[in-house]
Amino acid sequence: MKTYKFKAVRAHQTDDHFVFSFAAKPEDVLDFSEIERVGRGEDGQLKGFQRHQISTHIKEIRDYLRRDDALLPNAVIVAFIDGVKIKDLGDGIFEVTIDATEKKPGFIVDGQQRLTALSGIEKPDFQVFVSALVCKDYNELRQQFILINNTRPLPKTLIYELLPTVEGLPERFTVRSFAAKMVDKLNFTPGSNLWGEIRQHTNPVGVLSDTAMQKFIMNSASDGALREMIKEDNFEESAYNLVNNFFGAVIRVFKPEWIGMTPRTSRLKHGAGIVALGFVMEVLYNTNGATTEDEFAEGLELIKPYTAWTSGTWELEEYDYRPWNGVQNTPTDVYLLSKFLVKVTKKAIRKSRRA
Repeated sequence: MKTYKFKAVRAHQTDDHFVFSFAAKPEDVLDFSEIERVGRGEDGQLKGFQRHQISTHIKEIRDYLRRDDALLPNAVIVAFIDGVKIKDLGDGIFEVTIDATEKKPGFIVDGQQRLTALSGIEKPDFQVFVSALVCKDYNELRQQFILINNTRPLPKTLIYELLPTVEGLPERFTVRSFAAKMVDKLNFTPGSNLWGEIRQHTNPVGVLSDTAMQKFIMNSASDGALREMIKEDNFEESAYNLVNNFFGAVIRVFKPEWIGMTPRTSRLKHGAGIVALGFVMEVLYNTNGATTEDEFAEGLELIKPYTAWTSGTWELEEYDYRPWNGVQNTPTDVYLLSKFLVKVTKKAIRKSRRA
C-alpha cells in the first residue's frame, strides 16, 4: 500500500460533486480500490454491492486483451468517500493524491471484470482510463452504483436487494423499495416463517421467487391491508407481522404441499400461487378481520378442498379445467387463479357463517 498521484481532468457537472478522469495501470487501480462483493453478514444485514464475477466473461476479455493491438477505451468507474485529495494546477488540470497507506479508499463501481481480466496479463505499460467521483457517504456510493448499472444487464435481483439500503433514488425505484425491504425482512429475520425460503442474489438456494413475493407485498401496499397500516407508527413491523403470520398459516394448513417442495412440484410455491395467495390474505383480513396465524389458518382450512397445489384439477372457470401444474406464471393465469381463489374463499366464508 502506498500513496498515488495522478494528473486528472475535471468535468464540472454539479457544484456538490467532484468528477474527474485520469489514466492508471490496472494493478494500481486494484491497489487503491476495493471490489465490494454483495453478501450478507451473520446478522442478515446486506454488505457490499458488486455482483459476483462471471468467469466466462473474464476469460473472453482476457483472451482479447492478450492481443498486441487490444484497446480498452471505456473507462473504469471508481468512487471515493475519503482518502483522496485534489489540487487545482490551473488550466483545467488537477493533481489527485490517493492515500492507500492504511486501506483502499476507492470502490469500483463499474469495470470489475475488466480489471480482473487485466490482472492476469503481463502488460506492464498498459493503462486504463479511470472516471472517478467523490461521494459524501456510503449511501450515495450505492445510489451511484444503482443509477450507473441499471442501464446495463445487471441482475434485477441484486438491484432489488440494494434498493432498501439506498435513499434519494428516482420514484420508479422507490415504489418497489418498500416491497424489497419487506422481502428482505421475511427472508433474513431469524424466526420468520419464510426464513431462507426466498431466492435472492445473496440467497440463491431459496425457492420462492423474490419478484413474486414483491408483487404480493406491492399489491397489498397499493390497495389492501398493508395500505391501511401506513398510518401506524410501527408500520413496517405491523406489515411484517401480518405477512409473516399469513405464511405461517399457509405452511400449517398446506404443510405437505409446502415442505420440501419447489415451484416445479407445487403450485403453492409457484409465482402464480404466491401472487394469488395475496388476494386470499386480503379477503380473510377484510371479511374475517384475520391478523394472527390462527385466524388466517381458520380461513385457509375452508378453501383447502378447492385447491390443487400438487395434484388434482383446478376448476378455474365453467369451461376452464386445468391439471394442477397447468397454471403458469403469466398475467392471464395469475388473474384466473386469483379470481378463482377469491371466489371460493368468499363462498366458503359465507357457507361457514350459515352453518
